[in-house]
This record gives sequence, C-alpha cells and structure tokens, in this order.
Amino acid sequence: MKNKFLIILASILVISCAKKTEDQVDSNTNISSFVDPFIGTGGHGHTYPGATVPFGMLQVSPVNGVSEWDWCSGYHYSDTMAIGFSHLSLSGTGIGDLADIIFMPTNKAFDLSANPMSRDSIAYKSSYNHKNEKATPGYYQVFLEDSSVNVELTTSKRTAYHKYTFKKGDSQSVIVNLGAAINWDKAVETSIKVEDEYTISGFRFSTGWAKNQKVFFVATFSKPILNYKLYADGKLANKNIVKGAKTASQLFFDAAKGDEVLAKVALSSVSVANAKDNFDATEETFETTKKAAEGLWNAALSHIVVETPVDSLKTIFYTAMYHAQLAPVTFSDKNGQFRLENDSIVTATNYTAYSTLSLWDTFRAEHPLLTIIAPDRVSDMVNSMLAYYDTKKILPVWTLYANETNTMTGYHSIPVILDAYRKGIRGFDAEKAFEAMKNTMMQDDRGLIHYKLYGFIPYSLLDESVTITLEYAYDDWCVAQMAKELGKEADYQYFLNRSKAYQQIFDKDSGFMRGKSVDGKSWNAPFDPKHSNHREQTDYTEGNAWQHSWFVPHAVDDLIRIHGGNEIFASRLEKLFTESSEITGNNVSADITGLIGQYAHGNEPSHHIAYMFNHADQPWRTQYWARQIMDTQYNTTPNGLSGNEDCGQMSAWYVLSSIGLYPMNPASGEYEIGSPIFEKATINLPENKTFVIEAKHVSNNNFYIQSATLNGKTFTATSLSHKDILKGGTLHFVMGNKPNKNWGIKKNTQQ
Repeated sequence: MKNKFLIILASILVISCAKKTEDQVDSNTNISSFVDPFIGTGGHGHTYPGATVPFGMLQVSPVNGVSEWDWCSGYHYSDTMAIGFSHLSLSGTGIGDLADIIFMPTNKAFDLSANPMSRDSIAYKSSYNHKNEKATPGYYQVFLEDSSVNVELTTSKRTAYHKYTFKKGDSQSVIVNLGAAINWDKAVETSIKVEDEYTISGFRFSTGWAKNQKVFFVATFSKPILNYKLYADGKLANKNIVKGAKTASQLFFDAAKGDEVLAKVALSSVSVANAKDNFDATEETFETTKKAAEGLWNAALSHIVVETPVDSLKTIFYTAMYHAQLAPVTFSDKNGQFRLENDSIVTATNYTAYSTLSLWDTFRAEHPLLTIIAPDRVSDMVNSMLAYYDTKKILPVWTLYANETNTMTGYHSIPVILDAYRKGIRGFDAEKAFEAMKNTMMQDDRGLIHYKLYGFIPYSLLDESVTITLEYAYDDWCVAQMAKELGKEADYQYFLNRSKAYQQIFDKDSGFMRGKSVDGKSWNAPFDPKHSNHREQTDYTEGNAWQHSWFVPHAVDDLIRIHGGNEIFASRLEKLFTESSEITGNNVSADITGLIGQYAHGNEPSHHIAYMFNHADQPWRTQYWARQIMDTQYNTTPNGLSGNEDCGQMSAWYVLSSIGLYPMNPASGEYEIGSPIFEKATINLPENKTFVIEAKHVSNNNFYIQSATLNGKTFTATSLSHKDILKGGTLHFVMGNKPNKNWGIKKNTQQ
C-alpha cells in the first residue's frame, strides 16, 4: 500500500506541474525518460550508471574492477568487463573509494582462495556489451556474456533489489566479495555469516579516502541457499561464519525452482541489526520498487519543467537535474542512528543525516540549486554538518561516509549555511551554526594560523597559498554576513575586514592574484600565469593564475576597482576566454579540462567567472560566454561532461545557467542573469506557486537579451533575488542575434 501511494502521489505531482505550467508536454509524459545515466560515464565525468533514488542511501551499480582515475565511480564507459555489482558509489569525484559489498551472479563454481592482484586474475569476471545494457533513473540492466546471466538492479531509499535471470538449466550461484577494492580503498576487516537458508549478513571495515569506513549489511534471497563456501584470507572455512581482512563466499541455488534468483540488500553504518531494520516492508517486490523509484524521480525532476522542441536539450537538462539530486546521500538509518568518524553512534532527531558532502565543488551552484528544488532537505544537510562539527569543533571540508577527508581548500560548509539562512530556511540552530562558522575560521589548522598573522598566506609557508587565501577571504565574508543577520556587530566588522585579504595578493601590474612572500612586498617569481603544477610547489589549486585570479565573488565591484575600472577588468576577463589554451609545466593538473581559452569549465574554480561581466556593465558578454559554455561543454554522449561531475556541481551549473540564472556569489541570495536556452522554464515552488522564465525567439543564434519584463513591468537588472523567485511570477525575455548594449547597464537598470 505504501508503494502504491508513492506512485499515485508522484503521478499527481507530475500531472499537476503540467497543468500549472500549461506546458505543451502531455500530462502523462514520463519526465525520467529524458534522463540518460550514461552521460558522464565516459571521459573524465566519473559518474556511475547504476540504480539509486534522489539522495538515496544506496547506489547499486556495476564495478569494472579497474583502479585508475577515470574509474573513480567504479565504472567507465570505455570498459566492457564487470567483476560485480556494489551498493555504494561516488558520483563524479576526483578520488575513488566505496564500491562496497560486491555481488556477482555466475553459472560456475570457482575457487575463491586466490588473492587476485588485478582484474585479469579474477576468475569470475564477465564481459558485457553496451548493446545489452540499459540504465534509467532507479533501474540498471546488463547481460553478462561469460555466464549468460541477465542482471537487473533497482533500489528504494535504503534497500537494494537484485534480479538475476539465468540460462535455463544452468547452475545458479552468487559470489559475495568483501575483500575486493578499487583505487584508494582497502579492506582491513570483513565478515560474512550465513544466518539461515535465505539470509546472509556481515560487515566490511576499510580504509582509504575515508579512513574509517564501517559498513554492515544483510541480504535475503528468493530461494533457499542449497550450499555455500566461505573463505577468509584465502582459506576455505567449514563453518557458517568467517572473519578476516578479506572474506568471500559463493552461494548456490536450486535451478529446478525457476530461472530467477532475487536478492534484497540493506546496509547500515551502525550494525547488522540496523541494516535489518532498514529493509523495506516484505510486500515490496523488484517491480513495485522499480516503479516507485521511477515515480520518485519523476517528482524530483518536475521541480523545474522546461519546454523546447529540441529533445537533446531536454536530455541534457533532465540528466543534469538527475545528477544534481544524487548527492549528498542519506546516511542515517531508519531509526535515525549513524556512525561518526570517532566511532560514536549518534541519532539524528527530527532530521535525516547526509554524507558525501563535496563542499569545495557543491557550494558554488549545487547547494543554491537545492534551495530551489529541494528546500525541505537543506536544513537536514546543515544539521548533518553541525553533527560533524560536534566531534572536532570544526565544520566539515569534504565528508565521506562520515569521515573528514580534508580534501580541497577552504571551509565551504560556511557559505552553504549562510545561503540557507538568508533564504529563510530555519530548520537548524542558527546560534550554534554561527558558533561553528566562527570557531572554524578562528582555529589554526590548514593555514589559518598564517592567514590570521599576515592577513594572507605567504607562498613560502603553504602550497596553494593564493587559492587558499582567496577562499578563506570568501568564507570570512560569509561569517560576517551571518554575524550581521544575527545582530553581532563586532563579529561582523572583524570578519568583514578579514574578507578583504584578496587585496593583499593582487598584483595590479599583471592583473593576476599572485603568491606573495612573508615580507608582504615581493612576489613569487618567476611568474607564468599559464603554469600548472598539480597540488605541490604551486600557488594555485588544480589550476593556474588565469583560472584562480577571479575568485572574489563577494566583492566583484571592488575587484573591478583595483583592476582599474570596468574597461580594463572586462578586457582582461575577455582575454581569459580568448587566450591560447596552452597550459605550461611538467606536472599539469589533470583537472584542467573543458578549456575555452584559459577558462577551464571542467573544474569548479572557473564556474562563476562568465557572470562577472554583468558587474562591469557588459552583460552581453556574460550572455555570449554562458551560451558558449552550454553549447560546447555539455552533450548527450557518455563523454557529455567536460570534467568531473563532482557530486552534482557540474550539472547544477547547467541546470541554472540553462534557465538563465546563476549564483555567482553563492551565499548572496542573488542570481545573475545569463542567457536562457529554453523557450519556457517553470520552477514549481512550495505553496503551489510557480516562477516562469520565458525566452521569446530564443534559438542557436538568438542568445542575446533584447529586453525583459518581470510580472509585466520593465526589467533591466542583471540579477534576481531568491525572494523574488519565491513570490512566483513571470520573467519574460525577448532574445535576438545581436547584443543590446543598453540593456542591463547600471545607469539604465531598474527593477
């Protein structure tokens, strides 16, 4: 009954969205049919094609078994070999981990005592063909050629469903491998127990990117287990439970009782008992779960409904909407419990705890997008950050399975919290949040001791000093704004003053942000703005001076001033896009991808830059370059993303930019106006309100704004507030093939 209710509710949501927006799509259209989960699985996208639900705990997906950068999710489209199907996957990250609890159906018995040193020595691996592979939101299917088994996967929020169809008369078995690992991950202690003829359970403790990851699982099968073999560290055991660094099992089933074997799997970070509690109700089946997952995705995708006669644009847009709602992932169990990095078990009371917070990436557009399409989840994400703060008294940098990875620079949970509070999201303790923000920026770790002492980070004291200084300056501005919101004047003034640190490292002669010495006068030399040295002996994080010198989203007008005014600033900004794309150095960062000139869309530091022309009184250049990026950096192939997806950021950029908006300063509560690509986009808001963005005459050539109205009144501003969107209404653009250099100019603007 619960499942039927979800399907009906999701259908009502989709149909009502169609009615409210008066769109031309039939009300019975399955929006999820526009999604292609294979987009981003090729190139450097690092996405996975497997089954999950919006922000779900499980991501059940194929594992190729290759430990290389482009296999960070466990899967790459260039590959056609599988070693199994795991239950946890990363979407688009630049570091690989997870791929936990691997199941592999097969039609032969194998000796699992050997310790494979590579995929080549895994005896039960199987080839597959992309022609016999399918993925839709909440569902994945592939035919394993070596064993002649058809694999289907689906999932609910906390329970995965496997459906294996064997060739008639073939032997039927499932291998469970807890020792298998990819990339940075390594199993340190595992266990498998055959509880009864239908049930197995166990755990997998590992170290890797997440240094202390503990996963407990339980699985039930549709048939009795006729026989089984259990292995621990290469030794066959004659009992129903094994423990070791690496354990594995092969379970055998009766082929006479039908061609299908179904498995139902649940996980927990806490215990096997909690994993059992996380199981769906017994009446749920593979088919009802698959339909429910489709319904959940249709509801999630319908938060923004776009209209265009170009189906490929719908595919890119709705796939981006899909990717933007894969992470963060649900981490707390049904009873609210979850494990922290120090192994303490805490309970999320009145909220859902989330993990996989890729904050260096997602604070830029992913989290602002969620305040529009999933505002009910935002306070839970903030509460999750505050729960992590409780353990170390520092806000998280990049959390993976509740572990602080300390990956990347800055403390960008801070702008996420400010953005939520400014937009009226109040489901968290604001005073505690401010305490966390302030204490985080007042501690000494990760270069803050130097930042506080010198007012910037000298290049001789810490690598990536320029990037870190710029990002700390922005975080300081966010703390100042939160202090202002809460009436803390002294804190406001203190952090506002610190947020001007970017002025200390700006070289007015070259126009770049540069590494400065401890004397506060001399620059790091020799200087080549195109030079990249990946993560060591460099002043910039995964980039160069061209890409990092523009990160002052909180004070763009002052940045323009210190450049020398609008014309000099805009000229230098234009040169970013038209300069040659040569990157110099012997250790160039692999993350510098998606190049347009020196602009690198494949990595997040560039994402706000095209929208800065608006502040220099040249909004037509923002319109031009935003459209160029959309047209050249996204497509419908597996190589459809120009860089790591990074847990939704790459896609969130497209979602917002394609409807004509972008949060250049992601904690400002404002969206810059760009160039809408759709004839009509309808944002479905709470309280049955809608905000509609129309673009009359828009086409491949007509991407310049000629004029605009907001709710029927002339609109010439180059930004729009979140508050205005929440009011509902219509923003109407008239588009043309030539720039209107009078629209959006400060002296002419009104709203």
